[in-house]
Amino acid sequence: MTIQDYLVVMTTVGIANLKAHLSEHLQAVRRGETVVVLDRTEPIARIVPIGAEGLELVVRPAKGSVHDVPLLGPTRGEGDVRAQLVEERADRW
Repeated sequence: MTIQDYLVVMTTVGIANLKAHLSEHLQAVRRGETVVVLDRTEPIARIVPIGAEGLELVVRPAKGSVHDVPLLGPTRGEGDVRAQLVEERADRW
């Protein structure tokens, strides 16, 4: 997941992924990105470039409501559910 705002790029990464790809994540930090480390879904740490200590994340209110998101229709009961989902969302791509 990447969030882009004025001068901030933040990536979230799980612990296992961080361990497996530490060099790549540190290269991203060198480029100015912030990496948030997750323990499952809980943020536990933030890796920021040196000199970015004063950089704060600004949380803006949502533009809509979760209730505005359309729900998926019922499955047709047979066949590959993934294929049905891809077919249903084909107009979005």
